[in-house]
Amino acid sequence: MEVMERKDNPNAASGVREYLTFRLDQEEYGIDILKVQEIRGYEVPTRIANAPSFLKGVVNLRGTIVPIVDMRIKFNCANADYSSFTVVIILNLGTRIVGIVVDSVSDVMELPAGSIKPAPEVDSGLDADCIVGLGSVGDRMLILLDIGKLMAGSDMALSGDAD
Repeated sequence: MEVMERKDNPNAASGVREYLTFRLDQEEYGIDILKVQEIRGYEVPTRIANAPSFLKGVVNLRGTIVPIVDMRIKFNCANADYSSFTVVIILNLGTRIVGIVVDSVSDVMELPAGSIKPAPEVDSGLDADCIVGLGSVGDRMLILLDIGKLMAGSDMALSGDAD
């Protein structure tokens, strides 16, 4: 499986940001590429007793214990099937390393600030602070997430610092 290493973003000063895009069911999401450490194929994690259903367990990633969150379950997607396209995006959130399970990774897209619109206020069950906005590229609509805020939410059961 391909591994993508983090890189610095030279476009940040110009207002252009890079987002890694991925699919959950029929929707396409984007997260800041600077939060992405690597992309890995899905491997079955070690289950943690009494954890929420979306917290699939933990994996040992080169000596670091990494919690694995299935975003499809977290976002109440109809299908959460594991296939050859299912991947885990390993996120580096400063004090914590977390893996998120997604249906597939699409690509890395550059979005100028002008192409990002505010998300409409709807009761989606997802904290509105976690949605940066909606990005449009051609006929594609991306839901841009603040993945750091989402993973830091009290409902995520990911409290404490990672060592």
